[in-house]
Amino acid sequence: MTRPPAAFVKHRHDAPPGFFEVEAAGLRWLGVPGGVPVVQPLEVTATSLTTPHLDTVPPTGAAADEFGRLLAVTHAAGARWYGVPPDGWETDGFIGTIELPHSLSPLDSWGAFYANLRLRPYLRTAYDAGTIDSAHLKVFERLCHKLEAGAYDDPAERPSRVHGDLWSGNVVWCPDGVHLIDPAAHGGHRETDLAMLNLFGMPQVERVLRAYDEAHPLADGWRERVDLHRLHPLLTHLVMFGAAYLPRAMAVAHHY
Repeated sequence: MTRPPAAFVKHRHDAPPGFFEVEAAGLRWLGVPGGVPVVQPLEVTATSLTTPHLDTVPPTGAAADEFGRLLAVTHAAGARWYGVPPDGWETDGFIGTIELPHSLSPLDSWGAFYANLRLRPYLRTAYDAGTIDSAHLKVFERLCHKLEAGAYDDPAERPSRVHGDLWSGNVVWCPDGVHLIDPAAHGGHRETDLAMLNLFGMPQVERVLRAYDEAHPLADGWRERVDLHRLHPLLTHLVMFGAAYLPRAMAVAHHY
């Protein structure tokens, strides 16, 4: 296939099986009519992913408002259950450079999904690596038990079609509005995407959140749950980059 001149190529010669293929599946799945524009794959191989090049501009308030409204549409497209992989994919995925577990059978409880597929796998890895000890693990396990018991479940919330790694670096401000890149797409809780937006800071984030809430009102107390939804990315960073992320993750676990 001849690449168009204005293309962006991600390449990793040692990519694990499915690394770029699941990303491409996620990009396609997130490309919801009326939702946030998502960069689409032009070519996918075992070691590379080619997408259109995106021109960037400074973020504006108007673009932030539109992003919030469109993100609500993307989420509302829904997913069959919590943890479901994007259409066309039938095994686990990746977040950053590490595995992201998917569920191939229905999970209707967000709390059980979050405890067993978003917290415990990374806690085990961190414990096995010596990054956390049994005392740390006890604190995290207390929270996992609360999640499994439904302490933070909301029966009114159905699984959303989420980007899964929606930190500011994966939000590209373009002349025609925001475009999304680099997903870890799955069926999840829409509050998780919103919590990720400002994990490392993002311009115009309050306008994004306000416009989102106007388009698809969030449940009472959602701001008090932001750090709970950030615990998963904190644990992935703990696994990838080490103990510098442990104090923040522990503070979250103690709080909830």
